[in-house]
Amino acid sequence: MKKRTVLMIAGLGLFAGLAGACSSGSAPANNAGVNRTAATANTGTANTAAPKADDETPAAVKAALPDAQSFTVQHKDVPKDAMDSIEKDAGAKVPATDHHSYLAFSTTGGKRTQVGAATVVKAGGKDVVIIYDSKDGSPTIREVRAEGVSPEFLKQFAGKGHDDIFSVGNDIKVSGGVDDATAKAVAQAVRIDSMTMQALYGAAHSH
Repeated sequence: MKKRTVLMIAGLGLFAGLAGACSSGSAPANNAGVNRTAATANTGTANTAAPKADDETPAAVKAALPDAQSFTVQHKDVPKDAMDSIEKDAGAKVPATDHHSYLAFSTTGGKRTQVGAATVVKAGGKDVVIIYDSKDGSPTIREVRAEGVSPEFLKQFAGKGHDDIFSVGNDIKVSGGVDDATAKAVAQAVRIDSMTMQALYGAAHSH
């Protein structure tokens, strides 16, 4: 696995320094910046008045980010134009307008450092945990976990982002005893979430 990027933040924004979205591909989001609290995040309307502590963080997320000492939960509404663009590109529905992300933090020497962000999506009746880092201003997958799904299959998602197709049979191979239906469900769910993360938190760029 490639060396992961440790993300430094000021405040409680997800992936400090990222703003807006890809100018081609997924739909653009507002470019006001994301280095803010969840109540004033740059894209969409936050559903809570303030960031929540780790009472909402699933055990599977905590297990996937063992270096984290605390978590902050962020709820954001996916804008309709972004949702329409994602669904057109992915050929499938965005599962909900309310997108949840879990920000992981570690504190050393009084300095609070973001050590990752995670989301949980449903695919084939399973909870799929997606861990993200930031690369060149875009959310990039560090790791994908799902109970009962082969790690050999899931490791193929590492390093991918919203520009990747996640096509089973091409850049994603059916492996590790995973059946074709599960492989396609997981790949589609991960792709939609990756595109959603870019729309909400990714830096604007052109190809």
